[in-house]
Formats: sequence, structure tokens, C-alpha cells
Amino acid sequence: MTGTWMAKTAADTIYVLNGPNLNLLGTREPETYGHATLADVEKLCAEACAKYGFKADCRQSNREGELIDFIHDAFAKKAAGIVINPGGYSHTSIALHDALVAVKIPTVEVHISNIHARESFRHHSFTAKAAFATLAGFGIDGYRLAINGLAAKLGVKAKP
Repeated sequence: MTGTWMAKTAADTIYVLNGPNLNLLGTREPETYGHATLADVEKLCAEACAKYGFKADCRQSNREGELIDFIHDAFAKKAAGIVINPGGYSHTSIALHDALVAVKIPTVEVHISNIHARESFRHHSFTAKAAFATLAGFGIDGYRLAINGLAAKLGVKAKP
């Protein structure tokens, strides 16, 4: 996949997966996570994906098993990539790590805050080890950067 490329199938989809408590963006700890809502994140991702001819499939769950089901769905539908903000599960979930490793879909992990400048228990991420890149501390703009990085990894250029 090189050059200008238009999305035509589910394989041209980027799954944007958000974990626990991200449905509370905009109201939850705005001093840490800002005032943008999950709807703002989803709009940003749709716009960033469209720039490359991708479709964003945005999903959020507070349940670990459902996030794993989303990852399996991305595999079944041959998604081009995954952007995941596992929230607190990044620090605890070997199961999410294993699901990402199993599907072998290019993945970028995103954190809105800088997890390395926060409590020590947030400094380790199991899921980061299953991703080819991790972004932390860019606010919701990290999602746009992740999509740009996925496109570059896939060799897809922005549409003119």
C-alpha cells in the first residue's frame, strides 16, 4: 500500500479503542485529561483517518473482555491498524497484551496524560509491549499522531 490510497473495505479501517473511564472525558479530572470529550476524540480520529482514506471505527468499553472482543473483531475484519488507549488496563492487563500480540495488527498505544510523570504504578504498561509505538502526554492530539504514525508504518500517503 503506497501512494494515495482510498478506503474501500473493512480492511481499510483503523480501530480506535478506548478503555475504562474514557467515556468520562471532559468531566473526569480535567486538570489531568483536559476538557475534550470522547465525542471530540472520535471526531478528531475520523478526520485524521479520512486524510489517508481510512475509516475510523471508534469503540469504548469499561470491560476488559469487551475490549478483547473488539481486538478480535479487528482481526476478523482485517483492520489496517489499531489505536488503543487501554486506560488503567495498560498497567494490569496481560490479557489485552496477549490479544494484541495474537492478532498481529499494527498497533499504537495512546495515553492522554504523560503516564511517566504520574504515580509510579502507571509507569509500566503491559499493552505497550504489544504496540510498535506509544504516545503519552500529547492530550487528545496523541490520537491524531497515532493515526499519522500508523499510516506511515503502512506506507499510506495523505490524500492530496
